[in-house]
Amino acid sequence: MSQFIPGIFVGLLLVPIIMFISRSFGLYAIVNECEALVFTLFGKVVGTFDKPGLHIPLFKFGPKSLLFPFFGKIYKVNTALRQHYLRSQMVNSEEGTPMGVGIWYEMQVTDPESYLFRNSNPEASLEANVSSSTISVLSNLEMEKMLEDRHTLSRTVRESVSPLSEKWGYRLGSVYIRKVAFTDAIMVDNITEKVVKRLVQVTSAMKQDGENRVGLIRSETAKKVSQKMAEASAARPAIVGATLNKIAGEDQEILDAVMDVMETDNLLQSNAPVEILPNGVSVLAQLGAPEGGPPPMPSISLDS
Repeated sequence: MSQFIPGIFVGLLLVPIIMFISRSFGLYAIVNECEALVFTLFGKVVGTFDKPGLHIPLFKFGPKSLLFPFFGKIYKVNTALRQHYLRSQMVNSEEGTPMGVGIWYEMQVTDPESYLFRNSNPEASLEANVSSSTISVLSNLEMEKMLEDRHTLSRTVRESVSPLSEKWGYRLGSVYIRKVAFTDAIMVDNITEKVVKRLVQVTSAMKQDGENRVGLIRSETAKKVSQKMAEASAARPAIVGATLNKIAGEDQEILDAVMDVMETDNLLQSNAPVEILPNGVSVLAQLGAPEGGPPPMPSISLDS
């Protein structure tokens, strides 16, 4: 057991050294995700590894792969999807209004060889092409169309840039005009003032419309209530008459009492004065009493 421990430590030290030497002499190559390796020898492209994993150049390129460390070069190319955003691209609308446009786009390398050797700075070239295409597409457009048709305009920009980008070894992905802004501060203030006034007008119109609707609902409700009350008032005499007829058929004394109560109730509701006379006294004598005679009986009001 004691003999294996030194061997393990030696192996742990030798394996990384051997792998480093092997990689330095081009015996194997490791390709990561979203990455490509381009091999050149004497200034010419020999081949490309674009699939992730462990690769042995000797199997693909033959004995000349042993010359890569001395007379060649290995380029690493990032093939991941990258996103860029261009801010404040200046364009003028048809009305002559200066506008600032922000455009977002994606790019991905599809041909590492063309990406490396057909353009010395492909990303800057793509940015310049997207910017110039955006300006040419949006310039002298109506402001309304520039603000509302951004999806269609974005597709137009992408279609105009894609053919050239494919020649340079990368693919232009999604393109979207994210922001269209006014750059003149005075114009922004004027538009803000107009928008505020318009909002006040719309709010007032909505408030007035709501009040009109509430008034209409109230009037319709009052109309229906008055109709129902009128129907109830019209039906009351028939109901009362039918009830009195029923009482009369059962007991005349009860009917007389009910009629007295109803008469008294009507008299109280009329607020008419009531003259009260003692029993056995002539009404005419009381009303026409001579001067100096006994005074007439006082009238008693039934208001209270």
